[in-house]
Amino acid sequence: MDSFRAAALWRRKTPRYLSSRPNFKCPSCNLPFLVGIAAFVTRKTDDNCKPVRAGWWILAVIVFGVVIAIRIRLLGVPLERDEGEYAYAGQLILQGVPPYTLAYNMKFPGTYASYAAIMSIFGQTITGIHLGLLLVNAATILLVFLLGRQLVNSIVGLAAGMSYAVLSVSPSVLGFAGHATHFVLLPALGGTLLLLKARERQAFGLLFASGLFFGLGVLMKQPAVFFALFGAIYLVSNNLHRRFRPEKISLQTLIFSAGVILPLGITCLLLWRIGVFDRFWFWTIDYARQYGSLVLFSQAPRIFFYSAKEVLAAGWPIWTLAGIGLVAGLWEQRTRPITVFLLAFLFFSALALCPGLYFRLHYFILVLPAVSLLAGVAISRLSDLSLDRSIVFRFIPLLILGFTLSWPILAERKFFFEASPVDASRMIYPENPFAESIRIAEYLREHTTRNDTIAVLGSEPQIYFLSDRHSATGYIYTYGLMETQKYARQMRQEMIRDIERAHPKFLISVVLPDSWLQRPESERLIFTWANEYTAQNYTVAGFVNMVAPDKTDYYFNEVPQSVPQLGKYILIYQRKF
Repeated sequence: MDSFRAAALWRRKTPRYLSSRPNFKCPSCNLPFLVGIAAFVTRKTDDNCKPVRAGWWILAVIVFGVVIAIRIRLLGVPLERDEGEYAYAGQLILQGVPPYTLAYNMKFPGTYASYAAIMSIFGQTITGIHLGLLLVNAATILLVFLLGRQLVNSIVGLAAGMSYAVLSVSPSVLGFAGHATHFVLLPALGGTLLLLKARERQAFGLLFASGLFFGLGVLMKQPAVFFALFGAIYLVSNNLHRRFRPEKISLQTLIFSAGVILPLGITCLLLWRIGVFDRFWFWTIDYARQYGSLVLFSQAPRIFFYSAKEVLAAGWPIWTLAGIGLVAGLWEQRTRPITVFLLAFLFFSALALCPGLYFRLHYFILVLPAVSLLAGVAISRLSDLSLDRSIVFRFIPLLILGFTLSWPILAERKFFFEASPVDASRMIYPENPFAESIRIAEYLREHTTRNDTIAVLGSEPQIYFLSDRHSATGYIYTYGLMETQKYARQMRQEMIRDIERAHPKFLISVVLPDSWLQRPESERLIFTWANEYTAQNYTVAGFVNMVAPDKTDYYFNEVPQSVPQLGKYILIYQRKF
């Protein structure tokens, strides 16, 4: 009788998806086995108190509502360079122009295709692009919630989802802009969730689908390969722990790997079929290898700590909570397996922001899901400690999370709630012509036809997209021309040949340091050529004078010989004949 009662009690305390799958046994404890993790979680149940449960969902509705309202208010923030690149490449795809034909860059084409899909639904506008980003972010939040619930319970899922929502909209990680990192996380988290479910059910279809999602993440941007590596290592180590036969481990690894490889394999085949594979390989492999070796290892710590300081300072309460979750999770034996899993996930997420050692702010988006899930573990442990207390104590974790999430939003309230979209852009990018690009593009669109080409001497691809005009050269970025890498001279010469062959109707010369990143050792051939070429073939048709971050003077058609104050500027040249 006692053993029967014990068994019944165990079933009541065990989640349905565990107790309903008796076929999967842990070799050491003879319990149902979900990734070697969930069987050891403290209680693995949510707080059953209705007022507390209602409080969690009310807080979630408030947080998600505020974040969505912020994103809707900032839908009109001018596109920055990366967004301009993706939008232009996506625009070309919609026009039937293959990637790497009129726009060169070292990224895989997944994000280009994603932008094309978004614009086909919401329109080729700034608002349409950011509306697509809003939906991608919402889907990622949902996956973070589902992952937290799968690993522990709904409290962890809600806390993690809310934490990610707040962290991912922060200007400290440039979260309002549609960077490739957003598009990496969506399939990577989907792949992780499917991998957990595949291990629970031993379903080969889910395993293949998991690999497929990880492969789609790699297609968005190369560093996502570290998420796929995490999935593969986890799969193998878990199978070894379950003492599977070597042939079964090999079969499952092969199925998973086939899913990872398939998206890129199909993409390479399509690019070869349409005749751009050689250029794709040069930019994404050969040049990318050169680009990734430019930063010296000795410089990496300084760059990392500068960026990390910005990111941590903005959301320090959530990061602190994640640290508490890490320590508390490792300290408690029953939560240790889950915390180790999340620590491994965090480690490989951190590796994904390391290639090239540039550590740009938006790269840190890649670690936010792991950080958010660890913050959820901390809240879950606090909830566990308060379960046997009065209802007042059981609200304490809820209040702590509410304060933790409020701080980053209130700290950036001017950006989130007061600044106009244009002013918000200038707050983050005070010396870049992103707002000015809109006016320049309008002028170009009004004074050209769709058959005319334009050329931008600088790294402002958003001008091509906003003007809806084709580039005279595939070099939509000029950073590579200034770098000390072995392809730089070849790139400069090719860009010059492209422009001279195309005879663009307008040539836009961007005289801003951030648009070139010129080094002391950079070759100045492109500047010497540009001065001679424009003097012989073009007249000045426009002048944009960026006097101050909040003041720009526009001169079109009638350009003055001098101005009272000369700031950073852009010249628009029109072809003479």
